[in-house]
Amino acid sequence: MIELDKARFKGRDFISLHDFSQEEIAYLLKVAQELKRMQKEGIPHPILQGKTLAMLFTKSSTRTRVAFEVGMYQLGGQALFLSSRDIQLGRGESIADTARVLSRMVDGIMIRTFSHQEVLDLAQHATVPVINGLTDLLHPTQVLADLLTIQEHKGKLAGLKLTFIGDGNNMTHSLMLGGAKMGLHVVIACPNGYRPKPEIVALAQTDAQASGGKVEVVEDPEMAAQGADVLYTDVWASMGQEQEAEERKKAFAAYQINSDILKLAAPDAIVLHCLPAHHGEEISHEVFEGPQSVVFDEAENRLHVHKAIMALVM
Repeated sequence: MIELDKARFKGRDFISLHDFSQEEIAYLLKVAQELKRMQKEGIPHPILQGKTLAMLFTKSSTRTRVAFEVGMYQLGGQALFLSSRDIQLGRGESIADTARVLSRMVDGIMIRTFSHQEVLDLAQHATVPVINGLTDLLHPTQVLADLLTIQEHKGKLAGLKLTFIGDGNNMTHSLMLGGAKMGLHVVIACPNGYRPKPEIVALAQTDAQASGGKVEVVEDPEMAAQGADVLYTDVWASMGQEQEAEERKKAFAAYQINSDILKLAAPDAIVLHCLPAHHGEEISHEVFEGPQSVVFDEAENRLHVHKAIMALVM
């Protein structure tokens, strides 16, 4: 059985990568790599035998739900899927009451929702670890999988240039925070009116100063792509923004990762996308299916990093 440094992690919430040191994120990635190796080699690792994770979903999900549920099973525990239709939260019970009830019955809570404040309130009132499976502000579990994927393909993190082209959304926020912590040069290219929140940019830039990294927000996607080791994009309209889809298509028309943009990046650049992808919009079909795309390695790594988070905090 793998030996875990529980002293630094057990009982902690996983809400933002900003809450963890560079060394702690590196350790999470190391544990994820080891759990991945064990799973590939068929070595049982029931680290969470007899433990239960409550999974609260007010936003639909493919990768988050499957990765947490399968991950919990592989760790020897059990996951409970709870949508807003399944629990009293959807009928007016407060987050505080829900947190206190669940804390008496389960060993950890994962929540995927719209409001970031809901996650903070849940963590405040729960006495078991709370894991942020996505909010409108942040998506830290995805970025942990991204960092693992980059590390696997590039052999390192510090000093690499990661360029995100698209909307200044929750993915952008967590990429800036995670990249800054790990010493990457993160460049965000997005149109005016769709830039990331200034307070998150400032937080990431502070983290970057400590790690030797760099965080920039620019408008020109071609300039941003120059010499990039990693190109990253996400859908132009996230969940809850469907009514803005047509308006966003016009605003982001010049912000597609395609073969022309890819030529500007480093010759051995890799392409990431957190999925689901809209081929022909934020990414061309040619690049998505091309040899430099590692999006399915990235998607698989959600399983391994989720397992690392749960194994350490629960």
